Amino acid sequence: MPEELAFSATIVNPEWMPAWSVIEVPGSKEFFGTGNSVKADATVDGVAVTSALMPTGQGHHFISVSAALRKKLGKGVGDDVQVRIARRG
Repeated sequence: MPEELAFSATIVNPEWMPAWSVIEVPGSKEFFGTGNSVKADATVDGVAVTSALMPTGQGHHFISVSAALRKKLGKGVGDDVQVRIARRG
């Protein structure tokens, strides 16, 4: 089983939570073995993300991308990013 997920994603305002900017994490339920909120070590374009991965209710997880994180990344909704996620512990 891989110890890290690495993928390209787009920052989106999803239909299921349109007021938020998020990165959806494909294959996360299988990777973590749960559909519940999980703590993981994640980076977005090399910037550490400290929030937990939360369930979408659609069978996978998402990373919240706050205005502060978007500013740090120099990215906005619709922009592509590189994501790395590793299990904690």
